[in-house]
Amino acid sequence: MYSLDINFLNDRPDLKPDSAGRSRSPGLSPDDKRPLYVGTGLMLLLVFGTLGIWGFFNWQNGVLQDEQARLDSQLGNLEAKKKELADAESKVKAAETEMQALASVFNQIKPWSAMAQDLRDRLPAGVQLSSITQQQPQGQQAGAAANAPTSGVVLIQGIARSFEEVNDFLVVLQQSNFLKPEETSIVSVEREDPKALSSISLPIERKDTGSPQTLEIPKFPGDIKFAIQTAVTDVPTADLLRELDRKGAVGLVSRIESLKNKGVIKP
Repeated sequence: MYSLDINFLNDRPDLKPDSAGRSRSPGLSPDDKRPLYVGTGLMLLLVFGTLGIWGFFNWQNGVLQDEQARLDSQLGNLEAKKKELADAESKVKAAETEMQALASVFNQIKPWSAMAQDLRDRLPAGVQLSSITQQQPQGQQAGAAANAPTSGVVLIQGIARSFEEVNDFLVVLQQSNFLKPEETSIVSVEREDPKALSSISLPIERKDTGSPQTLEIPKFPGDIKFAIQTAVTDVPTADLLRELDRKGAVGLVSRIESLKNKGVIKP
């Protein structure tokens, strides 16, 4: 009916279980709340630390975005200023091109008034000019020639009393600063028919016939008709200012001097 359970291991001191020591830890009691507080603190520290780190990075991200916006704004302003600078440089280049073109035109002009005065100053006493014409250069259209500065071939026609005077006129033309001496030459020269006056009947009766006596007036030698072809010099007008001033082209000289002072025409 009854059974007896005997545990002989309990009688051995080296195998006796220390139930009391295993059931309870030293220094802790079931009512001790410190582990809970420590765990809660660590959890809160982890949560708030995470939130703090997230907030810091979020703030830093906002700062970086503001800095990027500021830099983008500055970049936009720089791009706008760069465009304005490019437009200004383009306008300056266009103005310089126009001024260079204007200076080139002024530097090519040889005014007819100065050239005509130069011809008058070099004209020998026995030579008279009948015409001075500018011939259109080959390969140039008539409209372009009308608007072009004084240039190209010039034909000078006139009359002289002798061939020597024609030669003298040719020599002085070759010394002109406005003409090319190597292209100045006589293209035609001829003597016109002698000029004769009408016979004059004088009221003197001849002794042999009693009729009025008629005297024959001697004929005058014909004039020398000539044509000289020349060309306007290619020397820049800026290099002829002294000669132009002497020939009365004061306005052109003043304009070129002004362009020189502004640096448009290099001395």
